[in-house]
Amino acid sequence: MSQIDRNHIKHKFYRYIPVTLLFISVLNELDFNNSGLKYFSFNFSYILIFYYSLKKSESLGYTAIFIAGLFNDVVVGLPIGLSSFMYLILCVAASYLRNITLRPSLLKDSIFFLATILIINSLLFVALNFIFDYELYYFDQTINVMFTYLLYFLFSILFDFFEDHFLGRNNARWKFWC
Repeated sequence: MSQIDRNHIKHKFYRYIPVTLLFISVLNELDFNNSGLKYFSFNFSYILIFYYSLKKSESLGYTAIFIAGLFNDVVVGLPIGLSSFMYLILCVAASYLRNITLRPSLLKDSIFFLATILIINSLLFVALNFIFDYELYYFDQTINVMFTYLLYFLFSILFDFFEDHFLGRNNARWKFWC
């Protein structure tokens, strides 16, 4: 009986890891400039939200994503609700891709992810630059998009490994080329 309870508690703990990672990523705001990596920035929350909205829509709820966006706005200093709006656009794009896809493929999903983050960053740039008169730099935004896209491959493989080995969900895997 205690073995069943331990497995149940462990499974519940593993189920809430994506939400915990989301809130840690928006509250932490890692900055690699202090470690000598000046042009290395990526948006982990975009990767996490897109992956779990695409593969396991029940892991991250829309309410948790919206609240995480509000926390991100407070930490970063953006107008309240802007990150939440961008996160929800990312969720809509991932759910759209999930509904139209017959055979999941990491390559196809990553290309759609690239198009989505380009659209989101363009909307964010227009809103911050023209509406709120917030100064952004093209080169920094380009570097952020590039590293976010490239690290999507790595994190999707890590999230697949987590889903397979800790939660026992082996249906989250992609075929790379198909």
